[in-house]
Amino acid sequence: MALQGPIPVTFAMVFPHGCYVVGEVEPVKDFDASSNGRFVQARDKQTAELVWQVAVMDGDPTLKPAQKTVAVKILAPVQPVPPQPMPGLPFTPVEFDGMSVTPYVNAAGRLAYSIKVHEMHAPRQSTPNKAGKDAA
Repeated sequence: MALQGPIPVTFAMVFPHGCYVVGEVEPVKDFDASSNGRFVQARDKQTAELVWQVAVMDGDPTLKPAQKTVAVKILAPVQPVPPQPMPGLPFTPVEFDGMSVTPYVNAAGRLAYSIKVHEMHAPRQSTPNKAGKDAA
């Protein structure tokens, strides 16, 4: 089979209703390399980039509350900085580029996905095109 490893996806495929930062960007611990109180940050197996993690809330209104918050792993040489909060909003909207998902079976025996990205940024604003319609 030609499809092996992480599956490339777009932001719109994973978060069609958008998503919002609800946690801090933190380093992911390499549990195999860390010992005796010494913290070692995880590196991605394919790229060797440092792995960071941020909790985001999916904007999909049909999700159950327990399904709304997901962890997104960010592969980057330095700690990524979330976009600036937007006035009047309780959560900070965010978008990701260079996304991939890796399916796995979780501890409850259900299909789940690990989400990895290469870039985090503020949502892009759509601009009207010549026909007067919004362009993505």
